[in-house]
Amino acid sequence: MGEGATAAEGPDFSLGVTVADLADGGVLAGRVGAESALLIRRGDEFFLVGAVCTHYQGPLADGLVVADTIRCPWHHACFSLRDGRALRAPALDPIPCWRTQKRGDLLFATEKIDPDDRARAQVPPTLGRVVIVGGGAAGLVAAHELREEGYSGSLIIVSADDAAPYDRPNLSKDYLAGSAPEDWLPLRPRDYYEHRRIELLLGTRVRAIDPRARLVSLAQGEPLRYDALLLATGAEPVRPPIPGAELPHVHYLRSLADSRAIIAAAARASRVAVIGASFIGLEAAAALRERGLDVHVVAPDATPMQKTLGEDIGRLVRAEHEAHGVVFHLGESVASIGEDHVALASGTEIGADLVVVGVGVRPVATLAEEAGLAMDGGVLVDEYLETSAAGVFAAGDIARWPDRRSGERIRIEHFVTAERQAQTAARNMLGAKERFEAPPFFWSRHYDMTISYVGHARAWDRIEIAGSLERKDCVVTYFCRDRRMAVATIGRDLDNLRAEVEFEESTGG
Repeated sequence: MGEGATAAEGPDFSLGVTVADLADGGVLAGRVGAESALLIRRGDEFFLVGAVCTHYQGPLADGLVVADTIRCPWHHACFSLRDGRALRAPALDPIPCWRTQKRGDLLFATEKIDPDDRARAQVPPTLGRVVIVGGGAAGLVAAHELREEGYSGSLIIVSADDAAPYDRPNLSKDYLAGSAPEDWLPLRPRDYYEHRRIELLLGTRVRAIDPRARLVSLAQGEPLRYDALLLATGAEPVRPPIPGAELPHVHYLRSLADSRAIIAAAARASRVAVIGASFIGLEAAAALRERGLDVHVVAPDATPMQKTLGEDIGRLVRAEHEAHGVVFHLGESVASIGEDHVALASGTEIGADLVVVGVGVRPVATLAEEAGLAMDGGVLVDEYLETSAAGVFAAGDIARWPDRRSGERIRIEHFVTAERQAQTAARNMLGAKERFEAPPFFWSRHYDMTISYVGHARAWDRIEIAGSLERKDCVVTYFCRDRRMAVATIGRDLDNLRAEVEFEESTGG
């Protein structure tokens, strides 16, 4: 997590630096005392901010300055240059920010700026209790944003999970591989909820919601009245009807409990069969290979990840896994699972004392459907993320929203999109009337290769590749009717950031 952090080096801005040669848009790395910092020029203004992203400690010097913001190259967090505030997920915490003063030819760092010292939204006087159903990243970020924007009323997160909100992408990456301790996973420490007066009801299931009465009925306990409701119930793994799938050595990966169970099983296993060559399946394959297990991947696809990333990147991903010893059985389906093997429809048997199934997820939208909300392969929301019921919003894996760029309603199962939707929904609960227009963004890591993807290309008729796939240094652009729909990059984080900005500018987002 901390590999992007660097020791504070360069000129000490508190002692003064010459800025006459710093070009407009230029970035000068240095420090303020012992803290690493960046001096950034925008026109006649100079901004001095911390050099490290507060999400995964990415190097902001390698990022992109856009107007009066700076964006992290790793996961596209965005910070204000004026006060250091985290403006866009996945970062929630501000970066340090200092005032500057010009004295002759030198510019000096002075006092730090307090990110809390700012004007806040006018909270509607009628907004009483806010209830959030779902304790994933979207639920937490919505609660965080409400408090950041000045909402001081009753705020409750109801979660069926026994664990407080955690970093779900890590479950199939570093944590599963054994290179990240579990204390990295919580998105916030437990005392955060008490300090922010966020009531966290863990291990609690919602039985029904009643939009007319504005009630959330729990499986146990008194119903909760709400003035605004956010549905962020996420998704659940698809469980294919395979004979033997109920055996104890067969696992699915969605929750922290799931990842813990796979880690425990891996300690006793030597051979694993991963069913599915999607993102979760292949990330799990890489993680378990790093734990030293023999890994076989079974999938009906001709090429891994082909539906999302195309054949070229799919072949590269396959080659990367094969170089690390993973064996693929593509164009195959599973006929049954035995105690020590997986039988394929072709008659082949694969030895396996651990099986991980990763064939996709589906939205957990039963509550919304039973409440009579408009549905279409998910919960339909408008451009403000409000459902067909007034005062009820949806975010994350269950929300299908109107995407202005594609002209379609889309539903995205990505961590960052869920968090950004939660931020927008929270502000709209407070009356902001802010359209959700952030381009979808995700990343997927396979050993030392990270694929970053921005935009949404449900289909394409042309792919352009700039750079070299073989050297893992490329930009892959997906077009539909000559319109650029998405960009995937490997080893070119700045190009991915630039594509995100261009997508925003083309939709006004």
